[in-house]
Amino acid sequence: MEPILQVKELSVSFQSRGEEVQAVRGVSFEIHKGETLGIVGESGSGKSVTARSIMRLLPSPPSFIKEGEIVFLGENLVHKTEKEMEHIRGRDIGMIFQDPMTSLNPTMTIGTQIAESLIKHQHLSKKEAETQAMDMLKLVGIRNSEARYHQYPHEFSGGMRQRVMIAMALACRPALLIADEPTTALDVTIQAQILNLMKTMQQRFGTSILLITHDLGVVAGMCDRVVVMKDGEIVETGTTEEIFATPRHPYTLKLLHALPRLDEKKKAKPAPLVLTRSDNDRPFIEVRSLKKYFDLGKGNILKAVNGVSFHINRGETLGVVGESGCGKSTTGRTILRLHEPTGGEVLYDGMSINRLSAKEMKIMRRYMQMIFQDPYASLNPRLRVLDIIGEALDVQKLAGSKLERQKRVEELLDMVGLDPSFAMRYPHEFSGGQRQRIGIARALAVNPQFIVCDEPLSALDVSIQAQVVKLLEELQHRLGLTYLFIAHDLSMVKHISDRVAVMYMGKIVELAESEELYANPLHDYTKTLLAAIPVPDPRIESKKKRVLMDEQDEGDKYNLEHSELVEVSKGHWVALPTK
Repeated sequence: MEPILQVKELSVSFQSRGEEVQAVRGVSFEIHKGETLGIVGESGSGKSVTARSIMRLLPSPPSFIKEGEIVFLGENLVHKTEKEMEHIRGRDIGMIFQDPMTSLNPTMTIGTQIAESLIKHQHLSKKEAETQAMDMLKLVGIRNSEARYHQYPHEFSGGMRQRVMIAMALACRPALLIADEPTTALDVTIQAQILNLMKTMQQRFGTSILLITHDLGVVAGMCDRVVVMKDGEIVETGTTEEIFATPRHPYTLKLLHALPRLDEKKKAKPAPLVLTRSDNDRPFIEVRSLKKYFDLGKGNILKAVNGVSFHINRGETLGVVGESGCGKSTTGRTILRLHEPTGGEVLYDGMSINRLSAKEMKIMRRYMQMIFQDPYASLNPRLRVLDIIGEALDVQKLAGSKLERQKRVEELLDMVGLDPSFAMRYPHEFSGGQRQRIGIARALAVNPQFIVCDEPLSALDVSIQAQVVKLLEELQHRLGLTYLFIAHDLSMVKHISDRVAVMYMGKIVELAESEELYANPLHDYTKTLLAAIPVPDPRIESKKKRVLMDEQDEGDKYNLEHSELVEVSKGHWVALPTK
């Protein structure tokens, strides 16, 4: 049977400062009707450039297709004019982008945006298009479609916006759907819903899917065949089973082994080389009934953190997991008083930091630091690395002379695995992984004892994530650091943490030792969270029950307002209903 799409020896370049930069080199693959082909690789591998070249969405200049063919339904898209491509996009080829908020028009209602392509490509009347658009909203699991039709993108959650993107992409029943990192910005439970939805829609309409992703767990559950890309070239291709069972290229092996799996036992952690003396009768960090409320106006109060209690022992890592909006990042920031708490207390080695003045808190920051989620946004682009790290030394009056300051910065760069000469560079001259290392060096500059790691891996590729985790573990071992590690990647949290707290709607619903929590989850929300995580193994993924979940219910479906955290066995706490 003739393939739906054939990409033949495709090479794509960009013109930059008079020089040609080759982004894609000699790429060839094909997709058959009803098949899902996955393209995997890290940032800069050329996978998104390949996808956008098929749609002819790359700006020209600076980009240009140097050579090759893109044969779709027997026609070479390379020679199509922009006007001809406008008829193909949406009608014959649909596309789902990574960030639905930037892909949807904020000034148009959701319904109008779906109906627009139906009017253009199917030549439907406004009324017919409206009816079909509402049907598509229902198909993708959005309830109250009549009301939702007239709402704007900002009135939808991230997962619902991605559902709208799928509705738009599939409205005209295209032969090919290109999904470029469609779940990267989503929580695991929402990701599971979106992937289930894509599969259901594929079975319903017989659509072929080209899935671009760096998540091998997603590939294992979604794809029939896999293409592995590195530095603009295909290094390996085969069926999903072949790629996972018998990978041949070293880069494929590196990707498969980069991150720990949820079904693997965690390795024992060596004892710290340095452990500052502490009173053994008390925890190092103690959080008691911590609350942080935000006034949204018009009488609306957001209870972001609503009575959270836990402790962290010295030299320990406590992981905090949960979906976006559960309050985990707000908890971390409120502990450090980056947000002033609404209620409750935080004790640092027995001392209440809530009662400290602003001046005293400034001194306290020497001992309590933070590593932020986005390494680029948290570094001043106008400062050299020398001053980004040196600034922390200046504030705490630890710098000494100019020469001593530079020497300390170079020591810190060496400590986090960067060349000391990088001190004279600016943030834009570094990769994402390198920028995160600079953020870690800045946090370490003042010799802290406690660090809040707020989603420090989410902006990084899988192999870079593994490097940063290894670095954090080595630093903990060498310096005796204590971590609060906040993340939504439960596989990584399991392996880096001694204990894990699961948060939902501002409360902790379960807390236990890492291995115990994953082996024996007790709360329904924890079970849902764990079941949603894709495992990079096609055999395991194929046996998973796929349930297409409807739009999530609003409100407290676990009745947390009337429950309390109870220790059900040694060290294992779970939120149980109060009588």
